[in-house]
Amino acid sequence: MSRGRRRLALFCLAQASLAAAPALAQSPLSAELVRRYDAPEATQGVAADEDALYAIGNSEIGRYDKASGRKTGAWSGDPAVFPHLNSCSAIGRELVCASSNYPATPMLSTVEVFDRRSLSHLRSIALGRQGGSLTWLTRRDGAWWACLANYDGKGGEPGRDHRATLLVKFDDDWRRLHVWRFPPTVLARLAPKSASGGVWGEGGLLYVTGHDAPEIYVLRAPPDGALLEHVATIAAPIEGQAIALDPSDPRRLYGVRRADRQIVAVRLPEPPTP
Repeated sequence: MSRGRRRLALFCLAQASLAAAPALAQSPLSAELVRRYDAPEATQGVAADEDALYAIGNSEIGRYDKASGRKTGAWSGDPAVFPHLNSCSAIGRELVCASSNYPATPMLSTVEVFDRRSLSHLRSIALGRQGGSLTWLTRRDGAWWACLANYDGKGGEPGRDHRATLLVKFDDDWRRLHVWRFPPTVLARLAPKSASGGVWGEGGLLYVTGHDAPEIYVLRAPPDGALLEHVATIAAPIEGQAIALDPSDPRRLYGVRRADRQIVAVRLPEPPTP
């Protein structure tokens, strides 16, 4: 190689290194472990209100005092009627839960509503076939926001895989108002499963978890768009599944570790700028 070409090659290598340096210097975002709670029902996710945590299982719910960790209530349902509670959200005096017939097909979904104080089952709302399995549901800006999950293989339907997962905004009559697709960068990390948990956090950002991975995806839903924007990924000591934010502290998030049958409290980093 001539001296001129060698100099040119070294210059190009130096420029490439400088361009990559800022990205390499950035520390990955991570959530700090705060506390663990033993909860044998904690296989599908967790919900939270001002005083209590709710461990969600396929056909059971356990309520735990947030301060002491003491169990204060329980509900158990017939698995034939309640085959797969996926997640719950504390809304008003109720615990509103996303439920499905997973892994059966065709995919059928319901919303199951419980009284938070007594944990008695109040009513079911049949959503029927929605083109996906209802995995999580939350309330914001006078509307319902729900994830319709799709899967590769088990629990999936022919012609669709995890890439068909949607975020849907419903009105109070369960009519679709807006639909967003998940970005490829998140879908690649969800495969072969789907989005198992989701909550709205600070700055109007959506925090989403997958089925197993110890991480949280921070997304933005553009009001006029059809594709969610991937803002950041946060490493967290949880195992996917449904999550909840503490009503009194928007940086305190609860997840689960199924292997340990525990609810895990973590401290989120400062919200990233979209």
